[in-house]
Amino acid sequence: MKAKPTNELFRRFAHRTAELVGTPAAFSTALAIIVLWIATGPLFHFSDTWQLVINTATTIITFLMVFLIQNSQNRDAKAFHLKLNELIKGVRGARTEMVDLEELTDDDLERMHEEFRVLHEKLAKKIATRKGKGKP
Repeated sequence: MKAKPTNELFRRFAHRTAELVGTPAAFSTALAIIVLWIATGPLFHFSDTWQLVINTATTIITFLMVFLIQNSQNRDAKAFHLKLNELIKGVRGARTEMVDLEELTDDDLERMHEEFRVLHEKLAKKIATRKGKGKP
């Protein structure tokens, strides 16, 4: 299925923005803006308008960034799941019902988690027994 031009444009924009805001330069820029804002406090007599400027700016930026970063996270998670599904499919003996676990209910996930916890405990006991007998 081919992505719509607006979806692809947004995807590229969101991905690039998420990459940029995660850089030391972006952090330094944000820090410099905050320092500049603080330095202008005495000039504006720490007025309500002076405070409103930073509050409004940070709220708008945060609001928009949530959507951009969530888009990138959703895409990364989907790609990660597809890669894991491919590995499960390719491993002989792997349970193919493990594909799409993210679609299970919380109760189903908890049951599966408990199954692996019990399996881990059995394996840990087996290893401890071997080490106790001097086997590698």
